[in-house]
Amino acid sequence: MIKLGIAGTGIIVQEVLPLVSQWGYEPVAICGTPATEAQTKEMAEKYTNGVYYNTYAEMLKDENVECIYVAVPNFLHYGFVKDALTAGKNVICEKPLTSNVEEARELESVAKEKSLFLFEAITTVYLPTYQKTKELLPRIGTVKVVSCNFSNYSRRYDAFRAGEVLPAFDPKKSGGALMDIGLYNLAWLVGLFGEPKSVRYEANIERDIDTSGIMTLDYGTFKAVSVAAKDCSAPWRYVIQGTEGYLVMDTPANFCMDIKIHLNDGTEEKYELNPESRLECEFVHFADLMAKKDLNTCYEALAESVLVSKIQTEARKDAGIVFPADQR
Repeated sequence: MIKLGIAGTGIIVQEVLPLVSQWGYEPVAICGTPATEAQTKEMAEKYTNGVYYNTYAEMLKDENVECIYVAVPNFLHYGFVKDALTAGKNVICEKPLTSNVEEARELESVAKEKSLFLFEAITTVYLPTYQKTKELLPRIGTVKVVSCNFSNYSRRYDAFRAGEVLPAFDPKKSGGALMDIGLYNLAWLVGLFGEPKSVRYEANIERDIDTSGIMTLDYGTFKAVSVAAKDCSAPWRYVIQGTEGYLVMDTPANFCMDIKIHLNDGTEEKYELNPESRLECEFVHFADLMAKKDLNTCYEALAESVLVSKIQTEARKDAGIVFPADQR
């Protein structure tokens, strides 16, 4: 069992903690802030034998912690991960790995230098149905057009419109549609097709942040479009069109619940392969690699995360979206 320290007490932590002991981990500590001490203590009593900290630095000194799960707001990821690696801890970091590609490359370098594991917790690429999508791709012939739409009206947008700026829409905290649901679309595309030749991002910008946007990716022999919106809703739809047929998914890329193939000869097949929890596959995979000390496979996935960060950074620059991290 991997002895896990948790940094954060938010919604994703509340989803992970009740299940993580089934996936190869022993939660041994949780870290919040002085302002959230009551909640942190309650979670610790339930899941970590009462061990909790009000400062991150304290938890990093805990020799019982082998791996840190970083689940704090986006703009804090870089610092939290770097501090954990410097302290000799392996890291699982919630998406996005960092605010920009320069930070991502630095963390990649530190992890390799210290021979430590660094994983980005991005559900999409570890789900069995997504792996099935890769397997089905050759059957649809030469890919010509790819389209993704992950649009989900956010209740936080109501607050944003009313003048309250929450982290999800705060440029100072590396927010925006591209850094949130747009990341799932990018991970889905890059995992299937690799690095595009060029990227454009046309965003709807309000108060210096993208509340929605359309990204176009040129892969040379085919084109891809990624729509990500938090200020409006639409049916989720992912389509890969090829010369011999098409693949279609009607669930968002962070779930990838089903994939259907339709061939020109009339053949139709549907696959639903994922476990009940969308988080299970990534956490089981990370625990397995750490148990096997398989750094090579970890670093292959990390390189893909850095590539996604590179594309995000290029897209933001194209749309004129600037984060404080870009000024360092």
